[in-house]
Amino acid sequence: MTRPVDTQKLQFYMTIPSPCPYLPGRMERKIFAQLDPITGPYLNNYLTHSGFRRSQNVLYRPACENCQSCRSLRVDTARFKPTRSMKRTASRNRDITRTVAPALATQEQFDLLSRYLNSRHHGGGMSDMDYARYEMMVEECAAETEIIEYRDAEEKLVAAVLIDVLMDGYSMVYSYFDPEQSDRSLGHYMILDQILRCQAEEQPWLYLGYWVKESQKMDYKARYRPCQILGVYGWQELGKEDEA
Repeated sequence: MTRPVDTQKLQFYMTIPSPCPYLPGRMERKIFAQLDPITGPYLNNYLTHSGFRRSQNVLYRPACENCQSCRSLRVDTARFKPTRSMKRTASRNRDITRTVAPALATQEQFDLLSRYLNSRHHGGGMSDMDYARYEMMVEECAAETEIIEYRDAEEKLVAAVLIDVLMDGYSMVYSYFDPEQSDRSLGHYMILDQILRCQAEEQPWLYLGYWVKESQKMDYKARYRPCQILGVYGWQELGKEDEA
């Protein structure tokens, strides 16, 4: 994964303005580039560290003209200490087992995703996803990717997350879970479990995507302390002053 990437040969494109999904009344634009099978894993590493996210074979980053609220966030896994609330979440899910598998789509995963989208994101951009599109999301990528399945004591699939393997940790690309088991806090549990996995494998960072301090639905990411956000001076630890 140390193969150099010639960024001067990359072609970047801009999207047209569209409504921001995080801050009402604002418009967003993205800059993006395509991954290819040969340099994909290296490019994914390079641009993730520069604040990009992956969606299938596209790497993108917000490029809004008058707003810089979206900030990439990563958890410092070596120094991370769970709160009492996080420990309770882990305890509630002690019957769950984790399986790391190649990025291959299954009907069981898709059925769980469909229930999750219908319950949590009805009418959203992914709510009309069919199995063929899900298969593309999981399998058609030029990055080093795996899917993590979480099963309860009865071997029922209750959660899953698509993960990119990076040179210094893992990036959580997309996660979903059984919406009927809200008491388990499965979304938070998967983050906690991946932090523990990073610690066991001595991987220093878990990348959680974008954090928007003005967005209530993004607040949860800043709970996993210590963590860093990417700014004009590079990666810096998130402090109280950043949340004000």
